[in-house]
Amino acid sequence: MEEKNSVILPVQRDGEFCYSICLERSFQELSGRIGDLDVSRRRICIVTDSHVGPLYGKAVKEALSGVCKKVTVYTIEAGEEYKTLDTVRGLYEHLILERFDRKDLLAALGGGVVGDLTGFAAATYLRGIRFIQIPTTLLAQVDSSIGGKTGVDFDSYKNMVGAFHMPSLVYMNLSVLRTLPERQFASGMAEILKHGLIRNEAYYQWLIENQEHIRRRSYEALLPMIAESCKIKRAVVEADPTEQGERALLNFGHTLGHAVEKLKEFQLLHGECVAVGIAGAARIALKRGLLTEADFKRVTEGLRAFSLPVSTEGPEAERIVEITRSDKKMEAGSIKFVLLRKIGEAFVDRTVTNGELLSAAKWILGGGNDETREI
Repeated sequence: MEEKNSVILPVQRDGEFCYSICLERSFQELSGRIGDLDVSRRRICIVTDSHVGPLYGKAVKEALSGVCKKVTVYTIEAGEEYKTLDTVRGLYEHLILERFDRKDLLAALGGGVVGDLTGFAAATYLRGIRFIQIPTTLLAQVDSSIGGKTGVDFDSYKNMVGAFHMPSLVYMNLSVLRTLPERQFASGMAEILKHGLIRNEAYYQWLIENQEHIRRRSYEALLPMIAESCKIKRAVVEADPTEQGERALLNFGHTLGHAVEKLKEFQLLHGECVAVGIAGAARIALKRGLLTEADFKRVTEGLRAFSLPVSTEGPEAERIVEITRSDKKMEAGSIKFVLLRKIGEAFVDRTVTNGELLSAAKWILGGGNDETREI
């Protein structure tokens, strides 16, 4: 992969330019990038959380203050449990009191929770205003900040309320990953490994071969890695912006993963749950004869190489199946389940049975080994 200092990826919708994804070393270029959005007479509200705000809020506010009329900051409590309509209500009140109108914009500074919540607020405030994404976690940089899916949780149902609303800019300062805790970094690697598994076997192999440089967070490894993952997600999103077909491939690992996430009451990080779900989905593909034993081992060992789990403890297998069948990805009574034909080639299958789900769930809960009793 070619070494560069920065990368700019244009994203299209219906063949027309929609927004840019900018990968940079710092926040130095942020003012110039957002200046292209004609904000000199506009207000910008930076939405951040109680963890990220103290780290990067000042730098981002200084960068934006030079290019717009006024900058305000709205800080939410950090954590998935605050990704709710009540939190959005507080943000609405702030925007109303600050007299934000349809030509002003929001800036999401933080991880996936902040990005999803800010995007949903932008989609619904005054029937839609602009927003930009400034993701500060690896998971958000390669996943939630790209593609315009926004939403909040409803009770314990993840992302059940949402909208498609494209950002006007995605700006990534890769240096922020140096302050990311190891567990959060590993969580992001689950989505990156997923991209290779569903679309690009050579990329998946590159990740495994360069794991030492990646885990050290070398900029020379992070930039091409994040750029390639963004390219894969961009290609899928451009082909299917509102998830009517091909975009569903990005849900690989998420169907079982979301069930585990809910039943574990969000004790596990999103990427950790996705990793468990990937292992379970790969197990179903193995039992169907789609994956060889060698490729199944490549999947599980790839996850473990980046300190990601392939199994968990706690919930009953039957409950995992029950929650899986209530997932929002259900369509006409069947699950749109993503399987692998081989590493690098995924497809949507609507024939996965309760028995297959239960067998995979028992394997997951049995420690991810072949001694687990099969149905």
